[in-house]
Amino acid sequence: MMKLRTRTTRLGVIVGVALLALTGCSTDNTSNTNGSKETPAAQHTRGNSVVIENAWVKTADSGGMTAAFGTLTNASDTDMTVVSVTSSASAAVELHETTADSSGQMVMREVSGGFVVPAREHLRLEPGGNHLMLMDLPSPIRAGEEVEFTLIFSDGSSLKFTATAKDYAGANETYEGGTGHGAADQSDDAHSGH
Repeated sequence: MMKLRTRTTRLGVIVGVALLALTGCSTDNTSNTNGSKETPAAQHTRGNSVVIENAWVKTADSGGMTAAFGTLTNASDTDMTVVSVTSSASAAVELHETTADSSGQMVMREVSGGFVVPAREHLRLEPGGNHLMLMDLPSPIRAGEEVEFTLIFSDGSSLKFTATAKDYAGANETYEGGTGHGAADQSDDAHSGH
C-alpha cells in the first residue's frame, strides 16, 4: 500500500509540474510592429507615456473641415510615432503638416509616415504647422463643445483625449488634395471657421 501511495504522489507531482510548465508557455503575449513579444499591459503603458496638453479644436460648420491642436509630450526613453487618428466628430481624420508648395504658397497636406514625438521631448500641433485634420464634418462643431480623439501609435498603443472647441480666425491655408476628400487645392474652410 505504501508503494502505491508513493507512486501516486510522484505521478501527481510530475503532472503538476508539467501543467505549470505548459501554463507558463501559453501566456497571452502580443507582437508589436518589430515582431518582439510584449504583453498588452506593456503596450498600454507605452501609449500612456505620451500626454497631450492644451488640446483644442477650431469651430466649423457641417460639411466643412477643421483642425485640432495641442502639445504632445513623450515621457519615455523611446520615440513614439503617431500613425493615425480617429474622432467622434468625423469619420475622416488625417495627420497634416503645413508647408510651402512649389509656388511658395502655404498648403496643408497629409503627412507620410506619421508624427514622431521624440523621447523625452514634445511635438506641437499648432495652426500653420502640424495638426489633426477633420474632414467632411457631419455636424457643426460649436464653441465650448468637447470633441473626442484617439491617437494610434506605431506599436499599437493609443492615447484618448478630448479637445475643447473654440473660435479662431487664423491659419487660412489651402488644402492640397488627398484621395476621397474633394479636389486638390480646395479652400480650407476649416481653418477659416466657415
